[in-house]
Amino acid sequence: MSDINLLEVEFERTINPLDMIEQVASGNDWVFERSSDDEICIVVAGGWAEYHISFSWMEEIEALHLACGFDVSVPERRAGEITQLVSLINEQLLIGHFDVWAGAGTVMFRQALPLNGGAEPTGQQLEYLLGSALDACERYYQAFQFVAWAGHDARRALDGALFETHGSA
Repeated sequence: MSDINLLEVEFERTINPLDMIEQVASGNDWVFERSSDDEICIVVAGGWAEYHISFSWMEEIEALHLACGFDVSVPERRAGEITQLVSLINEQLLIGHFDVWAGAGTVMFRQALPLNGGAEPTGQQLEYLLGSALDACERYYQAFQFVAWAGHDARRALDGALFETHGSA
């Protein structure tokens, strides 16, 4: 980062962005745990999996970070192909990205909402942050399963997961 200081003004934050996340979780009857002032974990049932979403308030960079994990463990023998799949998927995403956490052998979706200068998140921003993460995980879940457990190569798995049928037979 550059050392450019355009404005030397201190902003006082009136709310913790995680308080709003906690309200959303309560309003949707989602299971959640607020482990500290800076982190909340939520469990959301999707169509393919149960998603474990961690929101972290990162005060030093004034950003709300989201990490979404789901039940797809990466067998060591498939790690290279999963990494290729992550690369192919990330090329299609405009915001957020998938990561392979090699040590844990899992896949995560991550993104952040910058709130610099004392900006407060809106309900629409939080809804989009959470919704886009869940949409990405739901959309690509099967591709990860196809590679990890069915032995498909990354391109074939992605094509199969994105195949949409139209009409009825």
